[in-house]
Amino acid sequence: MTFWNNLSHFAIALREFVAPTYRPERHYMRGPGPACARRQPGSFSTPGFQ
Repeated sequence: MTFWNNLSHFAIALREFVAPTYRPERHYMRGPGPACARRQPGSFSTPGFQ
């Protein structure tokens, strides 16, 4: 049973390497980051940033 289990995991890993699936949650931006806050002082009310 472990042979087939290992073989299936290897096949899945190989497929992801050759043709990766697109997962939007990996690329989703959740809003402006600290670099934006530094470029435009006063427009963000983030505590701890000067």
